[in-house]
Amino acid sequence: MATAHPRRSGAQVLIDQLRIHGTDTIFGVPGESYLAALDALYAQRNSIRYVICRQEGGASNMAEAYGKLTGKPGVCFVTRGPGATNASIGLHTGFQDSTPMILLVGQVARETSDREAFQEIDYRRMFGQMAKWVVQVEDARRIPELVSQAFHTALNGRPGPVVMALPEDMLTDEVEVADAGPYRIARGAPSAADMATLRQMLEAAHKPMVILGGGGWTAAACADIRAFVEANDLPVCASFRNQDLIDNRHPNYVGDLGVGVGPALGKRIRDCDLILAVGPRLGEATTGGYTLIDLPVPKQKLVHVHAGAEELGRVYQASLPINSGMANFAAAARAMKPVDGKRWKAATEAGHAEYLDNIKPGPLPGAVNMGEVIGWLNKRLPDDAIVTNGAGNYAAFLHRFFQYRGFKTQLAPTSGAMGYGVPAAVAAKIAEPGRMVVSLAGDGCFLMNGQEFATAVQHGANIVIVVVDNGMYGTIRMHQEREYPTRVHGTELKNPDFAAYARAFGGHGETVEKTADFEAAFERALASAKPAIVHVKTDPEALTSRITLTKLREQALAKAK
Repeated sequence: MATAHPRRSGAQVLIDQLRIHGTDTIFGVPGESYLAALDALYAQRNSIRYVICRQEGGASNMAEAYGKLTGKPGVCFVTRGPGATNASIGLHTGFQDSTPMILLVGQVARETSDREAFQEIDYRRMFGQMAKWVVQVEDARRIPELVSQAFHTALNGRPGPVVMALPEDMLTDEVEVADAGPYRIARGAPSAADMATLRQMLEAAHKPMVILGGGGWTAAACADIRAFVEANDLPVCASFRNQDLIDNRHPNYVGDLGVGVGPALGKRIRDCDLILAVGPRLGEATTGGYTLIDLPVPKQKLVHVHAGAEELGRVYQASLPINSGMANFAAAARAMKPVDGKRWKAATEAGHAEYLDNIKPGPLPGAVNMGEVIGWLNKRLPDDAIVTNGAGNYAAFLHRFFQYRGFKTQLAPTSGAMGYGVPAAVAAKIAEPGRMVVSLAGDGCFLMNGQEFATAVQHGANIVIVVVDNGMYGTIRMHQEREYPTRVHGTELKNPDFAAYARAFGGHGETVEKTADFEAAFERALASAKPAIVHVKTDPEALTSRITLTKLREQALAKAK
């Protein structure tokens, strides 16, 4: 006898499935294409929070950050056409950062499709290279099946984003259909033969290096990999914007690979004879533009551990490719009989000493020294503070001088997307209201999603945003001076009073023009119990933590002669 199921609209079925799969927060901007879903969310408002954002780019970045922080798919709901195109930036970040997320897009009614109806886009074509899977739900009876598939796809293998297009008339169809059960995560694991080969390779090595990165990590996996590193006296570094996978104060930590990698660490990577890359894709930023590791066959022995089989051998041919989830590999590595690491113990200690020397701030032009500001934050912030940032030269100060203490304390886009830090901070504070959340943003970076400060105020997300203002797109100016010295064009910025901007939204604002004034301003921002902006005005000459604008120009002019 067939089981009877209650009659529900497609929208009600959809929201019920999201709840079954553990969704407790949705970030979005409302649109008429999914009004039925908003109505269904109203009925579930006590179990699923809808965070109203000001622009879909901010909403998708929040969903990505939420997925990165929690390990659960971050969910974003946007309307068709302009809403979906705005949201594409967070989707791209989710894909490059291996973050589980689900983008729900209201779609035109089925009867008007393929006519270039109002705001119509074919999302399969639009998002084909930015998502693990794109589906349009044509039949409300298939919603439980397809939502289940979306969650499983987002989480299994290499995590990533999924897009579901939802025709507005499909959402109002009434159907009788059974619910799916909650998703289950399946992860690959290394074989005994893989681990035996790895141990043999470690036994034969003289200059090994561990690189940690990628998505799919857990706190337990981080603890296990730390124990493995300790037992074997191995030096360990982090891939671009994955510094929180191990406590940066650990005596085996030797730094991070990314834009502006420390010269000593870069030399160690080039000179090592075995690389154990656990999790990272070994992309352009982590490999110094594919120069630290030879293509396609590295001169070093390479053990590449990755959750996605398609990533193994994609760029680099590994001596030992291992298709495994991070937790399973880390547990197996911890259980492996240690090798005698005495022959490289001194090198590990030297690498950590070089790292500590690299994070000492030096003199910089201007009244504000961002190296010293970050150094103060490094001492002031609690170990569980969440620090977010977008992209720009200002972020290099953070990555160089700040020490991340533990798992999920860093939210930053390996995709290199500007405008990420502010919405990421809002999402982090909503997900973890008991933790301090601090965001760093450049002046150009901030105004790409600065409107989400209003979201922070509306939802009581009391974050502190440090806006580093040098009056230009600093990274592009750096490249401009290197390639076309003295021909400055298109990189200057005329900025507002960011402290007044904060107050205009009902937040707290501070202005800092000297290093010595930062501490008191930051403390006042925290004490305000409001979302706050600390506007830090820096000298454009302090282009990076290593070179001034004038020095870079002089070098470029000398090279051109």
